[in-house]
Amino acid sequence: MITQQAEQGGVTAAALSEERNADSGGGEEFWQLVTCRLGREEFAIDILSVQEIIRMVEVTRVPKAPAFVEGVINLRGRIIPVLDLRQRLGMADAERTEQSRIVVVSVHSLIVGLLVDSVSEVLRIPCSTIEAPPALGSTVGAEFIRGVGRIADRLLIVLDLNRLFSPGEQAALQAA
Repeated sequence: MITQQAEQGGVTAAALSEERNADSGGGEEFWQLVTCRLGREEFAIDILSVQEIIRMVEVTRVPKAPAFVEGVINLRGRIIPVLDLRQRLGMADAERTEQSRIVVVSVHSLIVGLLVDSVSEVLRIPCSTIEAPPALGSTVGAEFIRGVGRIADRLLIVLDLNRLFSPGEQAALQAA
């Protein structure tokens, strides 16, 4: 389904919309998340923020852009800034591979691409499995964490896209 489409090169907004509208069943509230990997870490993004997932395309560098901005892409006639999520979260750089993807998301009414190592799957998990982020103090990237989900033997770091950049950085992205 979505994972196979992501591996084959792209996921449309219509396919994601189908996932969003899946039956919630029971009385418990569920959260639908798109999971992606950066190295050995597994991150999750609220599916309601995800517009689509695309294969890597050529990214054009932008002079004087913030360090975490990889550049811009032309997505069906629309110029979209692409953020290197590894850079933004303070992680080491990595080679782009055949599995690398750009997750196109809406943040503060701005459409941006998030460069990730791979997209894993769409999960539908009970809200009760998401815990508040631990008090990590000055850990790099901790300010971008919305919560931590426990699924069997896996830990998912749920990103808070609304905290991904400051108002000044948002203005710089819009200018890009």
